[in-house]
Amino acid sequence: MDITSVPVMQGYLRMCDDGWQQGWHERNGGNLTYRMRPQEVEAFRPCFQTPGEWVKMGVKAENLKGEYFITTGSGRYFRNVKEDPAHNVGVVEIDEEGEAWRILWGLQEGAKPTSEFPSHFLNHSVRKAATNGENRVIYHAHPANLIAMTYILPLTAKDFTRALWQSATECPVVFPGGVGVVPWMVPGGSEIAWATSKLMEEYDAAVWAHHGLFCSGPDFDTAFGLMHTIEKAAQIYLLALSAGGGKLRQTIEDKSLRAIAKDFGVTLREEFLES
Repeated sequence: MDITSVPVMQGYLRMCDDGWQQGWHERNGGNLTYRMRPQEVEAFRPCFQTPGEWVKMGVKAENLKGEYFITTGSGRYFRNVKEDPAHNVGVVEIDEEGEAWRILWGLQEGAKPTSEFPSHFLNHSVRKAATNGENRVIYHAHPANLIAMTYILPLTAKDFTRALWQSATECPVVFPGGVGVVPWMVPGGSEIAWATSKLMEEYDAAVWAHHGLFCSGPDFDTAFGLMHTIEKAAQIYLLALSAGGGKLRQTIEDKSLRAIAKDFGVTLREEFLES
Protein backbone atom coordinates (compact mmCIF):
# COMPACT_ATOMS: atom_id res chain seq x y z
CA MET A 1 0.00 0.00 0.00
CA ASP A 2 1.17 3.54 -0.81
CA ILE A 3 0.23 5.95 1.97
CA THR A 4 0.19 8.83 -0.52
CA SER A 5 -2.80 7.24 -2.26
CA VAL A 6 -5.03 7.88 0.77
CA PRO A 7 -7.25 10.93 0.03
CA VAL A 8 -6.35 12.85 3.18
CA MET A 9 -2.64 12.59 2.40
CA GLN A 10 -3.28 13.69 -1.17
CA GLY A 11 -5.06 16.77 0.18
CA TYR A 12 -2.22 17.43 2.61
CA LEU A 13 0.44 17.19 -0.11
CA ARG A 14 -1.55 19.43 -2.43
CA MET A 15 -1.83 22.13 0.24
CA CYS A 16 1.93 22.03 0.87
CA ASP A 17 2.57 22.45 -2.83
CA ASP A 18 -0.04 25.22 -3.14
CA GLY A 19 1.74 27.16 -0.38
CA TRP A 20 5.10 26.68 -2.07
CA GLN A 21 3.68 27.87 -5.40
CA GLN A 22 2.39 31.03 -3.68
CA GLY A 23 5.92 31.84 -2.51
CA TRP A 24 5.10 31.58 1.19
CA HIS A 25 7.73 28.96 2.10
CA GLU A 26 11.28 30.07 1.40
CA ARG A 27 13.90 27.46 2.29
CA ASN A 28 12.45 25.48 5.25
CA GLY A 29 9.99 28.20 6.27
CA GLY A 30 6.46 27.38 7.41
CA ASN A 31 4.72 24.25 8.64
CA LEU A 32 1.43 22.37 8.34
CA THR A 33 -0.25 19.95 10.75
CA TYR A 34 -3.47 17.98 10.45
CA ARG A 35 -5.32 16.16 13.24
CA MET A 36 -6.45 12.86 11.78
CA ARG A 37 -9.87 11.21 11.96
CA PRO A 38 -10.03 7.65 13.36
CA GLN A 39 -10.90 6.17 9.95
CA GLU A 40 -7.93 7.94 8.40
CA VAL A 41 -5.63 6.49 11.03
CA GLU A 42 -6.92 3.00 10.21
CA ALA A 43 -6.33 3.61 6.50
CA PHE A 44 -2.73 4.56 7.30
CA ARG A 45 -2.09 1.78 9.84
CA PRO A 46 -0.79 -0.87 7.36
CA CYS A 47 2.04 1.55 6.52
CA PHE A 48 3.05 2.37 10.08
CA GLN A 49 6.61 1.42 11.01
CA THR A 50 7.92 0.32 14.38
CA PRO A 51 7.18 3.34 16.59
CA GLY A 52 10.03 5.63 17.54
CA GLU A 53 10.82 6.84 21.06
CA TRP A 54 8.45 9.15 22.89
CA VAL A 55 9.67 12.77 22.82
CA LYS A 56 8.24 15.30 25.28
CA MET A 57 7.18 18.65 23.83
CA GLY A 58 7.40 20.93 26.85
CA VAL A 59 3.66 21.59 26.59
CA LYS A 60 0.64 19.47 27.46
CA ALA A 61 -2.97 19.19 26.25
CA GLU A 62 -5.40 16.78 27.87
CA ASN A 63 -7.87 16.93 24.98
CA LEU A 64 -5.27 15.67 22.48
CA LYS A 65 -4.32 12.48 24.32
CA GLY A 66 -3.94 9.58 21.90
CA GLU A 67 -4.49 11.73 18.79
CA TYR A 68 -2.58 11.32 15.51
CA PHE A 69 -1.16 14.13 13.37
CA ILE A 70 0.34 14.56 9.94
CA THR A 71 3.17 17.09 10.19
CA THR A 72 5.87 18.65 8.09
CA GLY A 73 9.45 18.03 9.22
CA SER A 74 11.87 20.33 10.98
CA GLY A 75 14.43 21.68 8.54
CA ARG A 76 12.61 20.16 5.57
CA TYR A 77 11.51 22.21 2.57
CA PHE A 78 7.92 22.63 1.34
CA ARG A 79 9.20 22.56 -2.24
CA ASN A 80 10.25 18.92 -1.71
CA VAL A 81 7.11 17.64 0.04
CA LYS A 82 5.13 16.65 -3.05
CA GLU A 83 8.09 14.88 -4.69
CA ASP A 84 9.34 13.03 -1.59
CA PRO A 85 6.70 12.85 1.17
CA ALA A 86 8.43 10.14 3.24
CA HIS A 87 11.47 12.34 3.89
CA ASN A 88 9.65 15.62 4.44
CA VAL A 89 6.38 14.67 6.14
CA GLY A 90 5.50 12.32 8.99
CA VAL A 91 2.69 10.84 11.03
CA VAL A 92 3.05 11.11 14.80
CA GLU A 93 1.06 9.70 17.69
CA ILE A 94 0.45 11.58 20.94
CA ASP A 95 0.86 9.69 24.23
CA GLU A 96 -1.83 9.10 26.85
CA GLU A 97 -0.61 12.04 28.93
CA GLY A 98 -0.93 14.48 26.04
CA GLU A 99 2.65 15.68 26.34
CA ALA A 100 4.83 13.61 23.99
CA TRP A 101 4.93 12.42 20.38
CA ARG A 102 6.45 9.47 18.57
CA ILE A 103 6.92 8.89 14.85
CA LEU A 104 4.87 6.17 13.16
CA TRP A 105 5.59 6.93 9.50
CA GLY A 106 7.83 9.16 7.39
CA LEU A 107 10.38 11.77 8.53
CA GLN A 108 13.06 9.47 7.23
CA GLU A 109 16.79 9.81 7.88
CA GLY A 110 16.43 11.25 11.36
CA ALA A 111 13.98 14.07 10.72
CA LYS A 112 11.66 15.31 13.46
CA PRO A 113 8.30 17.11 13.44
CA THR A 114 8.48 20.83 12.73
CA SER A 115 10.30 22.83 15.41
CA GLU A 116 7.05 24.76 15.89
CA PHE A 117 5.08 21.62 16.69
CA PRO A 118 4.47 22.85 20.29
CA SER A 119 2.71 25.94 18.87
CA HIS A 120 0.69 23.80 16.49
CA PHE A 121 -0.16 21.35 19.26
CA LEU A 122 -1.54 23.98 21.64
CA ASN A 123 -3.39 25.70 18.79
CA HIS A 124 -4.99 22.38 17.87
CA SER A 125 -6.00 21.96 21.50
CA VAL A 126 -7.75 25.33 21.80
CA ARG A 127 -9.31 25.19 18.33
CA LYS A 128 -10.60 21.66 18.99
CA ALA A 129 -12.25 22.92 22.17
CA ALA A 130 -13.57 26.12 20.56
CA THR A 131 -15.10 24.31 17.56
CA ASN A 132 -16.41 21.16 19.24
CA GLY A 133 -13.77 19.11 17.49
CA GLU A 134 -14.39 20.43 13.96
CA ASN A 135 -11.05 22.21 13.54
CA ARG A 136 -8.34 19.88 12.21
CA VAL A 137 -5.84 22.04 10.30
CA ILE A 138 -3.21 24.47 11.62
CA TYR A 139 -1.16 26.20 8.94
CA HIS A 140 1.82 28.53 9.37
CA ALA A 141 3.36 30.40 6.44
CA HIS A 142 5.42 33.48 5.66
CA PRO A 143 3.25 35.64 3.34
CA ALA A 144 5.39 38.67 2.51
CA ASN A 145 2.73 41.39 2.29
CA LEU A 146 1.22 40.58 5.67
CA ILE A 147 4.67 40.47 7.25
CA ALA A 148 5.40 43.88 5.75
CA MET A 149 2.26 45.25 7.43
CA THR A 150 3.74 44.36 10.83
CA TYR A 151 6.41 47.01 10.27
CA ILE A 152 3.99 49.89 9.66
CA LEU A 153 0.82 49.21 11.70
CA PRO A 154 0.40 49.17 15.48
CA LEU A 155 0.59 45.53 16.58
CA THR A 156 -3.02 45.26 17.73
CA ALA A 157 -5.83 43.00 16.61
CA LYS A 158 -8.07 45.99 15.95
CA ASP A 159 -5.59 47.82 13.70
CA PHE A 160 -4.81 44.74 11.62
CA THR A 161 -8.39 43.57 11.39
CA ARG A 162 -9.71 46.96 10.27
CA ALA A 163 -6.97 47.38 7.66
CA LEU A 164 -7.71 43.95 6.21
CA TRP A 165 -11.51 44.25 6.39
CA GLN A 166 -11.34 47.59 4.57
CA SER A 167 -8.97 46.30 1.88
CA ALA A 168 -11.20 43.64 0.31
CA THR A 169 -14.96 43.17 0.47
CA GLU A 170 -14.73 39.42 1.11
CA CYS A 171 -12.60 39.84 4.25
CA PRO A 172 -15.40 40.61 6.75
CA VAL A 173 -17.22 37.57 5.38
CA VAL A 174 -14.24 35.19 5.52
CA PHE A 175 -12.99 36.26 8.97
CA PRO A 176 -15.73 38.27 10.70
CA GLY A 177 -14.10 37.61 14.07
CA GLY A 178 -10.93 39.39 13.00
CA VAL A 179 -7.30 38.37 13.39
CA GLY A 180 -5.13 38.28 16.50
CA VAL A 181 -1.59 39.65 16.69
CA VAL A 182 1.37 38.18 18.59
CA PRO A 183 4.29 40.58 19.23
CA TRP A 184 7.68 39.38 18.07
CA MET A 185 9.01 36.39 20.02
CA VAL A 186 11.66 33.77 19.37
CA PRO A 187 9.86 31.01 17.41
CA GLY A 188 9.79 27.33 18.32
CA GLY A 189 9.49 27.53 22.11
CA SER A 190 6.75 27.22 24.69
CA GLU A 191 6.42 31.00 25.25
CA ILE A 192 5.26 31.78 21.72
CA ALA A 193 3.20 28.57 21.71
CA TRP A 194 1.21 29.69 24.75
CA ALA A 195 0.84 33.28 23.47
CA THR A 196 -0.49 32.09 20.11
CA SER A 197 -2.85 29.53 21.56
CA LYS A 198 -4.32 32.15 23.89
CA LEU A 199 -5.30 34.23 20.85
CA MET A 200 -6.53 31.20 18.92
CA GLU A 201 -9.14 30.62 21.61
CA GLU A 202 -11.07 33.45 19.94
CA TYR A 203 -9.51 33.96 16.49
CA ASP A 204 -9.19 31.70 13.44
CA ALA A 205 -5.93 33.42 12.51
CA ALA A 206 -3.03 34.99 14.39
CA VAL A 207 -0.29 37.22 12.97
CA TRP A 208 3.28 36.68 14.18
CA ALA A 209 4.92 40.11 14.04
CA HIS A 210 7.84 40.29 11.56
CA HIS A 211 7.49 36.55 10.95
CA GLY A 212 4.28 35.18 9.45
CA LEU A 213 0.71 34.01 9.99
CA PHE A 214 -1.07 31.10 11.68
CA CYS A 215 -4.43 30.01 10.26
CA SER A 216 -6.85 27.29 11.33
CA GLY A 217 -9.77 25.50 9.75
CA PRO A 218 -11.83 22.31 9.63
CA ASP A 219 -10.24 21.24 6.34
CA PHE A 220 -7.41 22.09 3.96
CA ASP A 221 -9.47 24.31 1.66
CA THR A 222 -10.78 26.47 4.51
CA ALA A 223 -7.41 26.96 6.19
CA PHE A 224 -5.61 27.65 2.91
CA GLY A 225 -8.40 29.96 1.77
CA LEU A 226 -8.13 31.98 4.99
CA MET A 227 -4.37 32.40 4.54
CA HIS A 228 -4.85 33.33 0.88
CA THR A 229 -7.59 35.87 1.61
CA ILE A 230 -5.62 37.61 4.37
CA GLU A 231 -2.47 37.82 2.25
CA LYS A 232 -4.37 39.14 -0.79
CA ALA A 233 -5.94 41.86 1.38
CA ALA A 234 -2.51 42.74 2.78
CA GLN A 235 -1.19 43.07 -0.77
CA ILE A 236 -4.06 45.38 -1.75
CA TYR A 237 -3.48 47.49 1.38
CA LEU A 238 0.21 47.97 0.63
CA LEU A 239 -0.38 48.64 -3.08
CA ALA A 240 -2.97 51.28 -2.22
CA LEU A 241 -0.67 52.97 0.31
CA SER A 242 2.21 52.93 -2.14
CA ALA A 243 0.15 54.30 -5.04
CA GLY A 244 -1.38 56.95 -2.82
CA GLY A 245 1.88 58.22 -1.37
CA GLY A 246 1.12 56.75 2.04
CA LYS A 247 -2.48 57.97 2.15
CA LEU A 248 -5.81 56.32 1.36
CA ARG A 249 -8.31 58.62 -0.35
CA GLN A 250 -11.28 56.35 0.40
CA THR A 251 -11.97 52.95 1.88
CA ILE A 252 -14.85 50.69 2.96
CA GLU A 253 -16.62 52.57 5.75
CA ASP A 254 -17.94 50.93 8.91
CA LYS A 255 -21.55 51.31 7.76
CA SER A 256 -20.62 49.37 4.63
CA LEU A 257 -18.88 46.66 6.66
CA ARG A 258 -22.08 46.27 8.68
CA ALA A 259 -24.10 46.07 5.46
CA ILE A 260 -21.84 43.29 4.17
CA ALA A 261 -22.21 41.40 7.45
CA LYS A 262 -26.00 41.72 7.35
CA ASP A 263 -26.31 40.51 3.76
CA PHE A 264 -23.97 37.55 4.28
CA GLY A 265 -25.32 36.56 7.69
CA VAL A 266 -22.12 36.96 9.69
CA THR A 267 -21.44 38.77 12.95
CA LEU A 268 -18.56 41.24 12.99
CA ARG A 269 -16.50 41.85 16.10
CA GLU A 270 -18.21 45.09 17.08
CA GLU A 271 -15.34 46.49 19.18
CA PHE A 272 -13.23 46.70 16.01
CA LEU A 273 -15.72 49.14 14.43
CA GLU A 274 -15.49 52.84 15.16
CA SER A 275 -18.78 54.38 14.03
